Amino acid sequence: MIRLLLIFALAFGIGGPARANCWLALALGLDVSQSVDAVEYRLQLDGLANALEDAEVQSAIFAYAPVTVRLMVYEWGDATRQRVLVPWTDITAAETLSHVTQGLRRTTRISDEERTGLGAAVLFGGRALQQQSDCWQLTLDVSGDGWNNNGPNPEDVRTYPDLAGVTVNALVVGDDSTYAGVSDHRQVEIKELLSYYSTRVISGPLSFTEAAINFQDFEDAMKRKLLREMASMAVADADPLQTPWPKTQ
Repeated sequence: MIRLLLIFALAFGIGGPARANCWLALALGLDVSQSVDAVEYRLQLDGLANALEDAEVQSAIFAYAPVTVRLMVYEWGDATRQRVLVPWTDITAAETLSHVTQGLRRTTRISDEERTGLGAAVLFGGRALQQQSDCWQLTLDVSGDGWNNNGPNPEDVRTYPDLAGVTVNALVVGDDSTYAGVSDHRQVEIKELLSYYSTRVISGPLSFTEAAINFQDFEDAMKRKLLREMASMAVADADPLQTPWPKTQ
């Protein structure tokens, strides 16, 4: 009954945009700055594709059919370089989703000498989402493994009109060296990075930060994040710093 009521509300714009065609517009921004090597680049794209193909994630995507989830995927490096990998696509069927994931797996890298323009990446996603006014929710996922060092600071852009009505979530990716029992300093740095994204990057209702131990963990972390974003009852106050990081030996 609750599901039917929500579908009715989405279809007729009750409490949201009139005649909503999609219940979630989701833009996913992937970090391709110079700290991300070729192997890690591939792990990101294939990890996202695998997460989208997960049965539980697909069930969440189609939960309110015929009202859809609308996806866009882009990569970002320095403040002047963002590239759309998957243009806005209404996920109307499993075949549509398969087309998206196959495209991600075919994508190749065109540059590996990019600085970290995190604020500009958030603005790019926000501007794209502002064009999806027929969607019930506007959500931006930004994944990254470093601090902003190029272009506007992410905390400064949160009040821009481009982010109005947009929920910005983050997926922070750790470094393998953190868990090799070699560097306690690096483990502290990862926790600081989590804190940075939690306090300076994410914004909007029910925004949160997810953590991947390293790029090998990206797929599982992305799955967790997608499921949380599409859950009907999101948990807003989870503490990303309580992530059970492996202990050093």
